[in-house]
Amino acid sequence: MFPLQRGRRLRVNESIRSLVRETTLSPSDFMFPMFITEGENVKVEIPSMVGIYRRSIDLTVEEVKEVFALGIRAVNIYVKIDESLKDNTGEEAWNPNGLMQNAIKAIKKACPEMIVMPDVALDPYSIYGHDGIIENGDIANDATNEGLVKMAVSHAQAGADFVAPSDMMDGRVLRLRQGLDAAGFSNVGIMSYSAKYASAFYGPFRDALDSAPKDNKSNTEPVEVPKDKKTYQMDYANRIEAIKEALMDVEEGADMVMVKPGIAYLDIVREVKNAVNVPVTVFHVSGEYAMIKAASERGWLDHDKIMMEQLMCIKRAGASLISTYFAKEAAVLLNK
Repeated sequence: MFPLQRGRRLRVNESIRSLVRETTLSPSDFMFPMFITEGENVKVEIPSMVGIYRRSIDLTVEEVKEVFALGIRAVNIYVKIDESLKDNTGEEAWNPNGLMQNAIKAIKKACPEMIVMPDVALDPYSIYGHDGIIENGDIANDATNEGLVKMAVSHAQAGADFVAPSDMMDGRVLRLRQGLDAAGFSNVGIMSYSAKYASAFYGPFRDALDSAPKDNKSNTEPVEVPKDKKTYQMDYANRIEAIKEALMDVEEGADMVMVKPGIAYLDIVREVKNAVNVPVTVFHVSGEYAMIKAASERGWLDHDKIMMEQLMCIKRAGASLISTYFAKEAAVLLNK
């Protein structure tokens, strides 16, 4: 009780504050999302994500070396493929010589200690921009899972350390675990996007990959295409459902679970952290990144202070790993 207890004694200066700080950040807390495109020596900035680029494999490898030198030990990778390779089945997703598979091989060859977690979902390969196969106007859950297993196994064959299913199909973690084990990849882990909400914060990401839902482009047969992803991604009004989804994924074999988005969902991060016994990853998503960039460009916010505050808050909420487009910039500041 005051005056015996004075909380301000522990805030007198930075040295004291650092001694009693409950949460800390380091570059090894971050995973860097990377966008990969076809070609050689290609580097194209994403207009809605200042400072983030789609790179060809050769330039991706160079950037991987840079982030590893900064202390970042994991990347999650996404590919933008040519429109001519897309269809409703996503068959290109398990092409052993596809863009994703070749990117994994190149990264692991150049930087063997970097943990590579490729995205497992069909939307970059779908002519309709959906995470699964469309049948009768809806996403065919079980048929999609079969494709995801082929995709994940092809990633493992290429050298992936973890696969990262972001599709939100029911039962896909179990199917992936069974498929990886049957193919001899029992040591390849699964980082499951367990509580992935149907969020408007993903807009810039969909610009990067051209993965937003699209109208029917088929001239040969009429296909009813769902206008959004709300039949598989979660309703952002729900909390208990997120805990249920995370627990089910752990039971099915997930080694890590993810909450996505980040800052707007820190209550969910804490709830999931309290419920599961595996590491919790949080995706600090493209819209959250873009808002900080835009506000700081206008002089409304201090870019570095807001960036570090948000990352610290995500860690404080319970994140073991933060997937963030700020990973490089934050690592540079921390290393100073």
